[in-house]
Amino acid sequence: MLAGTVPDMRTLRPLLLLLLVAGALAPAAAHAAPRTVWLCRPGLAQNPCAQSQRTTDFAPGGRKLRVHGVTPGKRRIDCFYVYPTVSDQKSDLATLRIDPEERSIALYQASRYSRECRVFAPIYRQHTIAWLLKREQGKVSGPLIAPESLADVRRAFSSYLKHDNHGRGFVLIGHSQGSYLLRQFIAKEIDPKPALRRRLVSAILLGGNVLVRKGSDVGGDFRHIRACHTRFELGCVIAFSTYNAPPPPDSLFGRPASPTLGGAAPKGVRVLCTSPAALGGGAGLTTTQYPTAPFAPGTVIGGAVVILGNQLPKAMTPWVSVTGSYSARCVTQNGASVLRVTERKGTPKLKPSPDPRWGLHLVDANVALGQLVDIVRSEAAAYARARG
Repeated sequence: MLAGTVPDMRTLRPLLLLLLVAGALAPAAAHAAPRTVWLCRPGLAQNPCAQSQRTTDFAPGGRKLRVHGVTPGKRRIDCFYVYPTVSDQKSDLATLRIDPEERSIALYQASRYSRECRVFAPIYRQHTIAWLLKREQGKVSGPLIAPESLADVRRAFSSYLKHDNHGRGFVLIGHSQGSYLLRQFIAKEIDPKPALRRRLVSAILLGGNVLVRKGSDVGGDFRHIRACHTRFELGCVIAFSTYNAPPPPDSLFGRPASPTLGGAAPKGVRVLCTSPAALGGGAGLTTTQYPTAPFAPGTVIGGAVVILGNQLPKAMTPWVSVTGSYSARCVTQNGASVLRVTERKGTPKLKPSPDPRWGLHLVDANVALGQLVDIVRSEAAAYARARG
């Protein structure tokens, strides 16, 4: 446009409209929700949930039984995994960056399920280990689950349903902060919705104090989703926290209200315990499974794993499996409902880490991983028969 000429409104009108639209969109863009970042998802180039499953089996005393490969069959269901508190970031709330500790925890806790299901695991803005330590010291307050955490998991699950699910059944898997988060998510997004409940194969919520009514296997957290009593039951929940000694009076798990993690609890509820070694009740033997790769060296959780004293048999394979390593039974001791495990001859006695209040929290996901994966296999078959 030449200087001194009169603007033609017919020329300016489209430009003004564009400016108005841009101005209206600018605030929304500045506060746009972050995109979903996937830690595990089929097709990812670096996927810690899709690693070799070649395994060396041992007896509890360390005698080698066999070496075998594990080839996934037809995976007819999916697993959606939410990891525990692992972030070593120094801020109170982690970013969506993928760090070594997230890759390690996914390998340790979720990758074994890839034998039976496609594994999806989002990165979420969790409260970090640094925040949790400050909370224990009384320097910060507030609930364990941040609104950002729940928003990230809700967004990821919505994306999974829209782009990847295609009507398939799914298992929800969580541990510690991941289980606390999934308790809220299931109560709001799955339990009240019959269509999604119908697709729920099961929920495996470890170290997260799932609540049910006293004298019942339902109520508390969920109105419709009950405890699992057989390996072929669908739409149910498996939950426990592991101790190898009576829980102390100030234990963080097994009690409806944890002073550090759980906050206040409603009256008339108890913490659910379902033993994967004996879903119908009583005692059973566990199959403990671990990767042979060390957990993210130099991280806080990596150091805590060393304190446990879990001396695994030496093997050249990516996985070690110890058959019959512990006898496990759900018990109520000192007012806490927990999975009490007893070492069998030749199995190392683990030390509570970081202290007795936590029990064997760090091994919740692995102490009976063999049974948990077998249960998912049976549930997948039952789901295929029931849902076609």
